Amino acid sequence: MPKKTKPVADDDLRRVAVMVDTATDWGRRVITGVVSYVRSHERWQLFIEPLGLEEHPLLPGGWQGDGVIARVSTSRMASHLKARNIPVVNVSGMQVPGARFPRVANDVRMVAKMAADYFVARGFKNFAYVSLLGFEPVAEQLDAFREALKEAGFSCTVHSVKTHNGAPIVDWNTNIHQLGEWLRSMPKPLAVLIWSGGREVIYAAQHAGLSVPEEVSVMSGSDDFLCEVSQVPISAVRVAAERIGYEAASQLDALMCGSGDPDFSIYIPPADVVTRQSTDTLAIDDRSLIQALTFIRENSEKPIQVRETASRAGVSRRVLERRFKEVLGSSPAEHIRRSHLDRAKRLLAETNLAMPEVAEAAGFGSPAYMSFVFRKELGTTPLRYRREARGSRRA
Repeated sequence: MPKKTKPVADDDLRRVAVMVDTATDWGRRVITGVVSYVRSHERWQLFIEPLGLEEHPLLPGGWQGDGVIARVSTSRMASHLKARNIPVVNVSGMQVPGARFPRVANDVRMVAKMAADYFVARGFKNFAYVSLLGFEPVAEQLDAFREALKEAGFSCTVHSVKTHNGAPIVDWNTNIHQLGEWLRSMPKPLAVLIWSGGREVIYAAQHAGLSVPEEVSVMSGSDDFLCEVSQVPISAVRVAAERIGYEAASQLDALMCGSGDPDFSIYIPPADVVTRQSTDTLAIDDRSLIQALTFIRENSEKPIQVRETASRAGVSRRVLERRFKEVLGSSPAEHIRRSHLDRAKRLLAETNLAMPEVAEAAGFGSPAYMSFVFRKELGTTPLRYRREARGSRRA
């Protein structure tokens, strides 16, 4: 018979409010992470209500609780929570002036670097960022995007638009004609990163008679359901929202026990890039290179060879290597290793597969060779990478 668990008295349970919107994929996944922590570590009474992205809730006047996990986005909400004098962990990407809380948030700088690396690897040379006015994390992400592109030898043009009622999304009244004219004026093919969403950029490109993704390639800095169901499905950086919620709960637990750091900031790196139609292209004109790169990308789980890649591209190995060097500045072998490395990184971060299984599923052939590539390319081991990927960056 299953072992019976002893009932926990109400007085022994922590009462925790989770003030995070339930209207977005991000919010629901953060809450899922909180619940996951509670189920595996603590017995809490969680107080959660349906909330929209633009709602800024306050705690009920008579509510007696032990802690709060919240997306603190307004001065009023921050002052309200501060006055309660109980531990609060902020999961917002921004810090409201005058009311700092310990924070667990998405690493927007890593999002920018991941997007820049993705575009550069596909041969883009023209880049743009659609910025949201008055939103601090967007400015930080833009700076990081520019820095990553500068390191690769490129620059970035910026187009700023208003937010929708203060929420971190593009205002519905954005001038599509103006945005389209700006896109038309830019050199092509153009790679565009936007904080979130991207539908307006696609509509503007279509309004200007530009094709997506061949002339304008669009990526969202945060993946959600709307990216997937867009008229042109939008590629996006997948934020590790569950990990944000899990880590926030862990830190709140420590604060409620009196052992946590009351002034921490933890930044959770994104998981990966979800490729959809809006970026499903390569910014090159050489048909054989396009075929070779597509073959490499679509077979990242296999131990493919340069000669096989050249055959699929319809050219000799020597010709393929010369074209790779001339156009991309690297060799086919380097691209194959990078493809295997990217797949291994995802498997290490997102699965519990053993090292031999990861090596096989990522096309390396053996754990020893995978470890060699990790040390050479990343300066670390696969095991250490897994630990760090599931850890966090602290400020």
